[in-house]
Amino acid sequence: MALLRSIESKIEGLFEGVFGRAFRTHVQPIELARKLVKEMDDHRTVSVSRVYVPNEYTVYLSPQDRRQFSGYESALISELQEYLAQHAHRESYVVLTPPRVLLTTDGDLAVGEFGIATRVAADERSAEAELPPVPGDEAPAATVIYRAPPSPEEAAQPWDDVVTLTVAGKTHAVTSERVVLGRSREADVRIDDANVSRRHAEVTRDGDGFWIADLGSTNGTLLNGERVARAHLDDGDRITIGSTEVVFGRSPRQ
Repeated sequence: MALLRSIESKIEGLFEGVFGRAFRTHVQPIELARKLVKEMDDHRTVSVSRVYVPNEYTVYLSPQDRRQFSGYESALISELQEYLAQHAHRESYVVLTPPRVLLTTDGDLAVGEFGIATRVAADERSAEAELPPVPGDEAPAATVIYRAPPSPEEAAQPWDDVVTLTVAGKTHAVTSERVVLGRSREADVRIDDANVSRRHAEVTRDGDGFWIADLGSTNGTLLNGERVARAHLDDGDRITIGSTEVVFGRSPRQ
């Protein structure tokens, strides 16, 4: 884990100082790294005894964002590929080849938006070794579009209500449409509990309501003492994951 943190620090450091100031309104390198890892996790394919993940990741950037990486693109790609490789190793994922990241330009994207498409791509060595076929399609998966995180001012008032999750006395403001709870470092609300899965559950906004959904965790998710797969949330509801209780809060903004 120390190595993974070191790689993440290097990605953040690529554009620190003079270069970092150019990215305040553009796509951040560290955000690319985190979303690439999310795509790897989201496109897992479980076989009999292995968990396969894509090995090719195409990142689509707006022309303005792509220009920001001019002169540093090869270094950034190298760091992103290493970041993915270390994550795959830590999670015991099977990757046919070392992860490959491709950067390309999409004129339909606005500044701060980026898309990621993944696929499993076999190489000649895999074919020569006559490896068993990998579950999943060889064609790229549908491109997922992300937007850069909002500024603190924008994040402060995403909707009319104040929505929170309280864990062990610490309150986390819910300022996005989807919040993942789990033991993983990549979780939005990280919970240090051995009985909690790495990506245990998520709170999502659907219209004017909020929902809790289990993400296929080992020990399941309880809402007010009852096991649920997906359920609507009200102010004061108590979510139990592992041995940890999370209190959902929702009140009108003053």
